[in-house]
Order: sequence, then structure tokens, then C-alpha cells
Amino acid sequence: MDHKAKHAYGWLVRVPFQGAMHQQFFSDIAHKGKRASLKAAIAWRNRTERKLGKPRTERTVAMLSPRNRSGVVGVRRTAKAMTRDGRKMGPVYEVCWFPKPGIVRRTSISILKYGEREAFRRACALRRKGEKEMYGAQLPAIQPRRRTGRNYGR
Repeated sequence: MDHKAKHAYGWLVRVPFQGAMHQQFFSDIAHKGKRASLKAAIAWRNRTERKLGKPRTERTVAMLSPRNRSGVVGVRRTAKAMTRDGRKMGPVYEVCWFPKPGIVRRTSISILKYGEREAFRRACALRRKGEKEMYGAQLPAIQPRRRTGRNYGR
């Protein structure tokens, strides 16, 4: 980040995780050069991600959306066609993960076949397996944040 008007030259590091933004600025002058400030910025990023429990990856880590009703990232309850002609619909838990950039994997677990609890348990287990495939480790449990404000829910 080079900002001539403010005489600020260096690296701005941002680590977003679980709805919070952690950031730090590393000045080229304070670290006696661009390479040294870059090394300090990378070291801070790695320490911060380890402390937060965020996996070290260049990929975007999906967070819990306020629209998510299952409470688990990548798992949603929906209805899918049970017959080839699509006339009969059945409830399922759909699991989605991205093993590589640009590749989407999606499967569903029937609620009619396994029951509500067992289908959800299987869907969550499959998502955890997908997270290991995506990030090399399972993500820590994500605590949903409540939105506040006058216009929320209107």
C-alpha cells in the first residue's frame, strides 16, 4: 500500500475470520525496507491465522450466512426430485464443497430414507470430510453472530 498524500508506504494485512476483521500495517520505514516489511507482514498473518484457528490457505473460507438455516456452512435442507420426470419431490440435506478452485462437488442425503437427525448427521460428516479436502484440516466450529439494528428483519 503506497499512499503518497499520507506518506504511508508498506503492507496492509487483513485476516477476516468468523465475522471479524483483524488487520495490521507494516511500514517499509519501520522495518528498514520493502522485503523486511513484507516478511514481517507474512509472519504476522500466519501467527494471527494460527491463533484464530483459520486454516492457512490462499482460498476464501466460507463463513456462516444469516440466511443459512441449518447452522452448518455448506449444508442446506431442500427438496429434490425423487422421480426421473420430476413430479414427486422429497426432502433432502444437500452438501456442497469445492475440492479445487473452479470444481464444485455436491451430493444429497435423503431425509425420507434416513430420518431428519441421521440425514443431518451424515450431511455434516460429509461436509467435514470436504473441508479436510479443501483446506487440509477441519474448520473450527463457527459461532453465528446475531445481527442488530433497526432495519434487520423488516
